[in-house]
Amino acid sequence: MNVRFFAAAAAATGVEEHLVGLEALAGTTPFTLADLAAVLVESYPVSASRHTPPLAEILPRCSFLLNEVSTRDLSTQLSAGDVVDVLPPFAGG
Repeated sequence: MNVRFFAAAAAATGVEEHLVGLEALAGTTPFTLADLAAVLVESYPVSASRHTPPLAEILPRCSFLLNEVSTRDLSTQLSAGDVVDVLPPFAGG
């Protein structure tokens, strides 16, 4: 599964993309967006930027695109081939 980070989420992680291996999916059936959030918080416990809060503080305000479809439902089931975009709130227009 490919996770792409934008704006503050990218700043907090220090990366724009993160591949989640199948071993992370094996522990939970079904594997949900909430499970993915937990994996990401564990993977990035501290912010890569001193000006950005850690990912754990950013994720609750984020919306997500699952295979280019918007969702905020953390019970959404995910599959190994999915692409998840993490979208923090953006300022401006």
